[in-house]
Amino acid sequence: MTSIVVVLCISACRERSFNMSPDAQLAFSVDTLRFDTVFTELGSATRSFKIFNEDEQSILIENIYLANEPGGEQFFRMNVDGIASNSLQDVEILPNDSLWVFVEVTIDPDNPLSISPFIIEDQVLIEVNGNEQVVYLEAWGQNANYFPSRFNAGVDSILLCDLGSITFDDPKPYVIYGRILIENCELILPPGTDVYVHGGVVSNDSMIYNDGLLLFGENGKLSALGELSNPVVIQGDRLESGFQDVKGQWTGLWFLSNSDGGVLEHTTIKNSLVGFRVDSMANITMNSCVIQNTSGAGIISLAGNIQASNSLIHSNNGNALQLTYGGNYLFDYCTIASYGNQSESLRLNNYLCIDPLCLQPVRINPLSAVFRNCIFSGSSSDELFLEDASDNDPTSFNYIMENCIVKVDELLTPEQFPDFFENCEDCYNLQTGDALFLNLDEKDFHLDTLSVAETNAKVLVAIPDDLDGNSRDSNTPDIGCFEYQY
Repeated sequence: MTSIVVVLCISACRERSFNMSPDAQLAFSVDTLRFDTVFTELGSATRSFKIFNEDEQSILIENIYLANEPGGEQFFRMNVDGIASNSLQDVEILPNDSLWVFVEVTIDPDNPLSISPFIIEDQVLIEVNGNEQVVYLEAWGQNANYFPSRFNAGVDSILLCDLGSITFDDPKPYVIYGRILIENCELILPPGTDVYVHGGVVSNDSMIYNDGLLLFGENGKLSALGELSNPVVIQGDRLESGFQDVKGQWTGLWFLSNSDGGVLEHTTIKNSLVGFRVDSMANITMNSCVIQNTSGAGIISLAGNIQASNSLIHSNNGNALQLTYGGNYLFDYCTIASYGNQSESLRLNNYLCIDPLCLQPVRINPLSAVFRNCIFSGSSSDELFLEDASDNDPTSFNYIMENCIVKVDELLTPEQFPDFFENCEDCYNLQTGDALFLNLDEKDFHLDTLSVAETNAKVLVAIPDDLDGNSRDSNTPDIGCFEYQY
């Protein structure tokens, strides 16, 4: 009897052998745990996954926890092998064994989007021997139209409709998932349509890129037909208070070469990498639009065709207007504001570099650009950057500005464009201390009481109202997208 007790003691007290290598890896039954139900009322759901130790030694999980910081909105709760906790330490998995992780989510879709967003994400982080592995959590918190599918994050897809059209006319909002090429099809956004684009960074075997992109290919077209009191809004899907002004949440719109382009009326595009990009031979018409809060340029064009009126472009980390490799442009009554960065409001050129360092000869494409009654202002001493690679050929670099407010300094030096104001008729060069906007801190670009933009515009009969729908003075209108209201 005594010998049996000794054997049991030796077995129980023997020190367990753990794999302490930094290369030790666990395996998982899934890489993303999805709760594939769209909640239409308050409810909960539970899903599970397994963690496998395929090693011949035990592995000690130093820490397993939910990534979302405590104190924020906690939608998910975790249970690891019967222990309910969102953070556990020193969890052992025996050799060739596994453990269960149960995750529960509770969602009330009747809460506002700032509390219960469209797409709810978290991560289960597992730390072993100083290394971290991840299982992603994904649930849908609002009853919406997830387009083309709720499982399209990081997926490229093509929308075809045989030269017909698709209209987003459901009263529920639309959430764009992945990167969608609209080909041989017109996408129609009626008045009041809210489009939310799910962005984020996607990684695959060959590249890392940003998600959330609408591309318009050959015979692809966007018709965003908002109204003054019922605009179309295209933005990221993160509407929590901390994300209201976060730039670069999704990629943007891209009108590819030879696409039918788009018509944008009373449309707001915000919180993207780029508002939209226009390639050669694509045509964009925009009226009473706002493009704001981009981490790159507001508008990029490579030999595109753009007509814009009554529009406001502001709070871009890159150029507000980046119009390159020529093209045809007409901008009337637009306010282009570039504050808080060193990128000019307007970058205008007629060439394309053949190599990344621009050491080889460049390709030149004719530029024709007209700006009337526009404001180009910002934090830099020069808010216009002009580049002519055609040796002063007026047919290749043709720009005209009329009754515009500009801000230029070095642009006027002999080696650049000393005759700039010959092409800028009745323009005003903004000086330090000039009154212009109502409140820059609040990003309120209505005109100040003593604004230098007041009464100095050229009458354009075809544009009688401003961005707010207010009538312009029929004899002495104001420059920019807003008419001062007395």
